[in-house]
Amino acid sequence: MGDVRTRWAAAGTRPVRIANCSGARGDPGSQMRRQAIEGDVDFITGDYLAEMNLAENAEKMAAGKHDGWEPTAWDGLEQTLDVLDEKRIKVVFNGGALNPSGLAKKCQKLVTERGYNLKVAYVYGDDLIDEVKADLEKTRTLPKHLDSENDKVSLAQNATSLLDTKGKRIVSANAYLGARAIVKGLELGADIIVCGRVADASPVIGAAWYWHKWNESDYDNLAGALIAGHLIECSAYVTGSNFAGFTEYPLETFVDLPFGIAEIAADGTSVITKHENTKGLVNEDNVKCQFLYELQGSIYLNSDVTANAKDIEIQQVGKDRVRLSNIKGFPPPPTTKLAIFYHGGYEAQLLFNATGYATAQKWHLMETQFRFALKQSGRLEKFQLLDFQIIGTPEYNPRSQFASTTYCRVFAQADTETVLYGLLKTFSEIAMQHFSGFHLSLDTRTALPRSYLAFYPAIYPQNSLDEGVAVLSADGSVAEKASAGHPSEYRKLDARENYETASPVDLSMFGPTRKARLGDVVLARSGDKGANINLGLFVRRSEHYPWLQSFATRARMTELMGDDWREDFFVERMEFQNILAVHFVIYGPLGRGVSSCRLLDCLGKGFADYIRDKVIDVPESILADMPAIREERKAML
Repeated sequence: MGDVRTRWAAAGTRPVRIANCSGARGDPGSQMRRQAIEGDVDFITGDYLAEMNLAENAEKMAAGKHDGWEPTAWDGLEQTLDVLDEKRIKVVFNGGALNPSGLAKKCQKLVTERGYNLKVAYVYGDDLIDEVKADLEKTRTLPKHLDSENDKVSLAQNATSLLDTKGKRIVSANAYLGARAIVKGLELGADIIVCGRVADASPVIGAAWYWHKWNESDYDNLAGALIAGHLIECSAYVTGSNFAGFTEYPLETFVDLPFGIAEIAADGTSVITKHENTKGLVNEDNVKCQFLYELQGSIYLNSDVTANAKDIEIQQVGKDRVRLSNIKGFPPPPTTKLAIFYHGGYEAQLLFNATGYATAQKWHLMETQFRFALKQSGRLEKFQLLDFQIIGTPEYNPRSQFASTTYCRVFAQADTETVLYGLLKTFSEIAMQHFSGFHLSLDTRTALPRSYLAFYPAIYPQNSLDEGVAVLSADGSVAEKASAGHPSEYRKLDARENYETASPVDLSMFGPTRKARLGDVVLARSGDKGANINLGLFVRRSEHYPWLQSFATRARMTELMGDDWREDFFVERMEFQNILAVHFVIYGPLGRGVSSCRLLDCLGKGFADYIRDKVIDVPESILADMPAIREERKAML
């Protein structure tokens, strides 16, 4: 890329090189600096916001105990401003959270003090809490739920409880913004753009849109940038983190992972890569894993474009270089996601241990004792949720007491702290009636009630957004504002695809089988979308794909879920044939989302490896191919 002076003159004539520095609030500021100094890039983007960040800090900010923006985002700017100024790298990120203007002004102050030639701006318009509160008080009706258009999906228990505006008060309400305001800010000369709640891929879309001078109707190009943004926005997920195939490589490959880079061409195709001479890996398998993560079928939505990735092609084109193509774009939907968080009540958990002999009977006795005592005292019916979760299985002929021990997690939620203190009181009353060998890990930090936040994912009309960008002057005042406007065209959402394979085959045609784990022949990734878990499974040779297509049915998925399946769940299934994948969405397991989920795996990340651990009948012919496949992958390092 060479000389800084010529680099920006080449805008639009070569692929734009966008490096991501964050996928979660914990990613340190050093990752921003690392992306700036370890090689040439045009933009650095960052996604510091999970769905919970805004809500968790909202009340602290209102009480003057939090700045509203993410400290690690500020850390990155503070460490990297000198390199940004020297190399003329532009930065777009959502670490402004609840207070993008505050972080932008803090950044501008430092820029001015150090004498850097950098223009700072912030995006506004995502914070809708006052409007949502007023509408709810006035109409007493909820905004439309994100999953409400699917009549086969059952909303989570207590999903509508925020209608109780006194007891379940709203804490935050933020719309997911697109890239339009980002593009406006870049056109006004901004070097650093601080956003609040923009969609995960919006900073990447905005950077590519501005660089290539696309029109808003260049939907194929925008769709390609959307998928590229989806791939690099999750920290190191596209360079080796959260990778189902990690056991096939030397362990040191995954220590000190770099973050991903997308090189997006003028036609929207892209190459996913990383800086040279860094750890990790970028290959077809890991890129496929990340592509399949947090999807809900083949349609990926953003406020600027609807991407249809059903026929996506993912191809290795060099060491640590994977090309994405064949993504189709269409006008955006008329609505965007609106994340509403509210006080759901209080929760607590008690942890109890059992060792060895007759463990299953021990846990059955304890739950029976608990429920009898709670009912006798009139407390049982007062819980929103009371779950007895058995974690682990005692080892057969154990070699240590640890290996013989499992625990029961009693997880409870209620409207008031009093009910949960009643759970503790009940335990104290029956504690000495315990099973043989009972012991406990009663951590007061989790046993005592704490307030929890619940999530209501709604939709909001795009034409009602007041979205824009403000560019700051050297003294931190607003020098110029520009409205983002609204898309000129929308496309109504179709029902998501849900089908079994078109040409199933008899599994016996693959010859003799033997018992093996699904993960011995299939890679996968899973993740959360509100109440739902998505799961993508894929094989690595085309001759294996008919087996996966015919094996991985909706009925099979409910069977593989075992005791975790509930009748009020719903399964969607579709295929990405060009990448040999079958994709599922299971609606309902995560309840009201991450912040109030009853499961240990509240993000659904472990679901893929749970399914891959299932022992099934695997064709011996496929198992025989696996050593060669693994050697091929290692050879790419």
